[in-house]
Amino acid sequence: MTTIQPALDGTIPDPPKTATRQRAEDYETWLEQVWPTYLDAAASGRTFTCFEIADANNLPEPPDSAHHWGRLMTLLKDEGYIRTAGWACTERPTANHSGVRTWKGTAAARRAAA
Repeated sequence: MTTIQPALDGTIPDPPKTATRQRAEDYETWLEQVWPTYLDAAASGRTFTCFEIADANNLPEPPDSAHHWGRLMTLLKDEGYIRTAGWACTERPTANHSGVRTWKGTAAARRAAA
């Protein structure tokens, strides 16, 4: 059991908010939720990692996190919206700063946003 220390005025503070994100029920619904955010990132022209965009926009986790994030990036690349830009260390807390691919939007992504 967690003990909560009352404030000096006697009020009980709100419990701390955790960094957990919701998980989507199915792949298609999740893809519809996250696709526009990644198109915006591609249109920005900056280099990014998959996790940076998900974390900054508090995107939901897919049903199968180990595979669906990579599949999303492959779909965006196959559609011509992003290209590989290099490698970086991930900021994902559970990945121990592993190397991950970085991405950059293409001219097609910038045209689609216009």
